[in-house]
Amino acid sequence: MVIWGSGQSAIFKFQLTELFLAFMKVSIITVCYNSAAHLEDAIRSVANQEYGDIEHIVIDGDSKDGTQNLLEKHKQSLAKWVSEPDEGIYDAMNKGISMSDGQIIGMLNSDDFYYDNRVISRVVQAFADPAVDAVFGDLIFVDPKNLERTVRTYSSRKWHPGKFASGYMPAHPTFFVRREFYEKYGLFETDYKIAADYEMLIRLLYVHGLKYAYLPIKMVKMRKGGVSSNGFRSNILLNAEIVRACRTHGIKTNAFKIYPKYFNKVFELFIHK
Repeated sequence: MVIWGSGQSAIFKFQLTELFLAFMKVSIITVCYNSAAHLEDAIRSVANQEYGDIEHIVIDGDSKDGTQNLLEKHKQSLAKWVSEPDEGIYDAMNKGISMSDGQIIGMLNSDDFYYDNRVISRVVQAFADPAVDAVFGDLIFVDPKNLERTVRTYSSRKWHPGKFASGYMPAHPTFFVRREFYEKYGLFETDYKIAADYEMLIRLLYVHGLKYAYLPIKMVKMRKGGVSSNGFRSNILLNAEIVRACRTHGIKTNAFKIYPKYFNKVFELFIHK
């Protein structure tokens, strides 16, 4: 038997962590359709990460705006990319997961980009703890015409699974999970139009109780707008699907519990720390 003193334990733990990180591949999946205007920012933000073992997979839905030319231009930065018709954003995400090889999987939207080049390193360091199944952090919304101007902060600091009933989830572009849980609990439900990510997080974090770590850092910049927040009709559909996802998994909720979250979003406009 070897008895470790405090100094020896710290050194041994550090060595184990370094060994663990040396074998940790991260798969980042970006799905897109006619996204040539912004996709390059997403690709570069992944390519510029200081962490070395990343595979970036782009799934394009047969775009007509020159996206394929952009992907060919950046092929050295991409592990894999395909351009073909699909059945929507969540079908494309499922395709990307199936093509991936990494032990850790994250999603980055085609018009989003990482806050800085240390984001993935910090995510991987969190996963060095074998008790951690999933990781998420904060997201900021930026002005599409001025990417340095923050217009809203989406913080998951106070989030917990009980928040699902009120329409809150961790910011999905900041969410990373061990691939084994997609294999064990399934991929995205493609009959959702907007909220399959919400249903997925309920399934993983509420139903199956994955152990998660919150990183108190800004991880992703998102251009203001997007499918799930673009207009009144989209919000109606989004919230209807959130109610459906909650009820499917035994969470009691209704529109009266979910719609007050929009008042809280007003306060997020002033959180830019």
